Amino acid sequence: MWPFRKKQPAGLTIDETHGDPTAVALRDALRARDWKTTRDIFEPVADPDARAYLMSVAAGVDGLQDWVGEWQAAAPQSTLPLLFKGCHGVFWAWEARGSYGSEHTKQEQFREFWRRLKIAENALDDVVARDPDDVTALTWLVTSARGRQVDATEARLRFDEVVKRHPGHVVAHEQMLQYVCAKWFGSEEQMFELARSATAAAPAGSLVPNILATAHLEKYLSANSAEHMETDEVRAELLAAAEKSVLHPSFRPHFGWQARGNTFAMALAWADLHDAAARVFDLLGDQVTKWPWQYRNGGNPASVFTEYRDISYGLRATTA
Repeated sequence: MWPFRKKQPAGLTIDETHGDPTAVALRDALRARDWKTTRDIFEPVADPDARAYLMSVAAGVDGLQDWVGEWQAAAPQSTLPLLFKGCHGVFWAWEARGSYGSEHTKQEQFREFWRRLKIAENALDDVVARDPDDVTALTWLVTSARGRQVDATEARLRFDEVVKRHPGHVVAHEQMLQYVCAKWFGSEEQMFELARSATAAAPAGSLVPNILATAHLEKYLSANSAEHMETDEVRAELLAAAEKSVLHPSFRPHFGWQARGNTFAMALAWADLHDAAARVFDLLGDQVTKWPWQYRNGGNPASVFTEYRDISYGLRATTA
């Protein structure tokens, strides 16, 4: 679920910070190459999901690899510059690889991808060696497991180390789901087993059930058939997942919820559950994210979001 840049239509823009003042300040500090302000913004954030969200924002800032060494030299006892180097480095590596399938990726892109990924993993390994409970570093090692092509046992061990410390870590669940997808190193059965078991274990109001919506979108996209989303069983499962998550009365919007809300909105709309999709669009307002809308026929994410929001709003009174 990496955010690749695309031109957006007039009237609706994609803002990865969604105007959150902490995220905006972090992004601005990184763009200014101001590591002291970056440290002061990030260090007080204790919640693992909030830290993961902020690190995802940081990952999209260009140029960090050019100056993070200065931060390391100035603060050699701190793991924080290594954490930023490693997490940003995973994104940096995927940027070199590109967003297309392996059959459309050149060998020089793969070589640069692996070079950058090794830099990233070395930094993350250093963080974990010095602080074994750094959940953010452990989570990004789950992400890098795909690129490094580690075996299933190692990938699962990395994931287990995260959830042992924070059972409901949203990003770790999302990245492990990608690893067990058939398009990577798993299968459809493994993908749904993880998605269903994690959704069942998640507390009400959690964002973790969004991985069940993702699993159904992955199956739809791999089969290129709308019929999958329109069966009674899939519709019931999607609706139950949404009602346990963003549509549950106990849900409160927090760091990073927008991408997961967009995932539910797309899945529900594609399943013709327009009343539920409209309720999610109500929560989102204009907070569109690149994922998952970029997968709709290669379309512009903001345009596709608007298209399906209009459809769901137009049909919300006639479906349930």
